[in-house]
Amino acid sequence: MKTRHLVDPELIEFGETFPPLDLKPEVLPAMRKMAAGMTVMGDPSLLGVARREVTVPGLAGGRDVRCLVYEPIAKGKARPAFLHIHGGGYVLGSPEGSDDRNTRVAAELGAVVVSPDYRLAPEDPYPGPLDDCAATLSWMIENAASLAIDTCRVGIGGDSAGGGLAAGLVLRTRDEGKFKIAFQHLVYPMLDDRTTADDAKLDPVLGEYIWTPASNRFGWASYLGGHTPASPAVPARAESLKDLPPTWIGIGGLDLFLDENMAYARRLIAAGVATEFIIYPRAYHGFQFEAGAAVTRRFERDYVASLARGLGCTLVQPIQA
Repeated sequence: MKTRHLVDPELIEFGETFPPLDLKPEVLPAMRKMAAGMTVMGDPSLLGVARREVTVPGLAGGRDVRCLVYEPIAKGKARPAFLHIHGGGYVLGSPEGSDDRNTRVAAELGAVVVSPDYRLAPEDPYPGPLDDCAATLSWMIENAASLAIDTCRVGIGGDSAGGGLAAGLVLRTRDEGKFKIAFQHLVYPMLDDRTTADDAKLDPVLGEYIWTPASNRFGWASYLGGHTPASPAVPARAESLKDLPPTWIGIGGLDLFLDENMAYARRLIAAGVATEFIIYPRAYHGFQFEAGAAVTRRFERDYVASLARGLGCTLVQPIQA
C-alpha cells in the first residue's frame, strides 16, 4: 500500500484486512447474498425505540419499497424525521447495515428514522433507486400525522452512494417544489461521475483503501446504465445549488471522494447555502466501521450532533462516545 504511511495507525489493520471490492456483474449475487446475512442489531426497545418494517407504495405504480422505520417509544408529536439512505456503490447494501446508527439517532434525537431498501443497479439503474427514495419521502410526508412527524423538520441523508442519492433527492425535491427539506446530511457522498473518465486527474493519495477508482467506475456505470449523466442522477452536474437546505458533509482525508466533496461544498457556500464541511484526517472511505478508533468516535459524535442542530432538536439522551 503506497499510502499506508498516511493512514491513522488505528485504522491500518482494518483497512488492510478489508476484502478488496473487485466489482463485476458475475460476483454481485454472491456479495449480495453475503450482505443479506446482515441482520438488525438487537432489541431497540432497550434504547426506547420501536423498529418495524413497512411497505411503501412505489411512484406511479412502480415497485413497492420495503423500509425499516425507527420510532421513539415515548409518546410525542411534531417530532423531527430523518430519511436515511444506505451506501453500497449503487450496487450493494440494505437498510439493515445501518441499523445500529439509525436506532441511536432515533433514541438520541427523539426522531423518526426511515431507511428504504431501494433497488440496486445494474439490474435497476437510474431512475429506479432514486424513485424508491422519492416514494419513501412522499410516504413520510403523507403519513406525517400518524408518524407524529413535524413536516418542517424533515432531513435527508446517507452514506457514500446513499449520500449521492440523498443529494440527488434533495435536488429533485427542490425542483419539483412539492416538499421543503430542512437539512441535508451527507457522509462521504458519491456525487460526480466525471471522476471515472479516462482523462480524469485523480489525486494519487486518494482512494487506495476500500473504495477505489475501479470500484467507482463500476458503480457509476451500473447506476447510470447508459443514461446521459445529468442532475439529479449526478448531483455535481446540477447547474445551480441555490435554495438547497443547510448541509453537513463529513469525509476522510484519504477518501476517493474528497476532491468532489470539497468542490460541492464550495458550490453550496457560493450559492448561499449554510454548509459545514469536516475532513477527518488520515481516514479512508468507510473508516467508521473501525469502531475502536478515536477518529471514529469523533465522527459518530459529530454525526448525531450535526443532525440535532440541523433538525432543531434537543438530544433526548447523551451522545455516546
